[in-house]
Amino acid sequence: QLQASGGGTVQPGGSLRLSCTLSESTPTDYGFGWFRQAPGKEREAVGCISDSDDRTYYADSVKGRFIISSDFARNTVYLQMNSLKPEDTAVYYCAADRFRCIDYTNGMDYWGKGTLVTVSS
Repeated sequence: QLQASGGGTVQPGGSLRLSCTLSESTPTDYGFGWFRQAPGKEREAVGCISDSDDRTYYADSVKGRFIISSDFARNTVYLQMNSLKPEDTAVYYCAADRFRCIDYTNGMDYWGKGTLVTVSS
């Protein structure tokens, strides 16, 4: 149901936009989250968007640099990443949950395959 794409290699300070393509059957009143996992580290919640109650949440580590948005006409949720740092290097995953963003940091119902982001000079 979910597929993340748009990963690649970018220099520190650069920008990258990830896309999460949804199946047409995915309810738009779900919460849609982004997560990442760096080599040798635990999975980290990056943020979550819930259009049904007009809320967006971000981890402190990305607040002010990353922006989550949705375009359901294109069945897509985006993660715009700006001012990237080497510590942002990770495999990024998108996920969805029928309970919107409630408790999203502990995981979500549905997961897609990840896309690798490497921040390096």
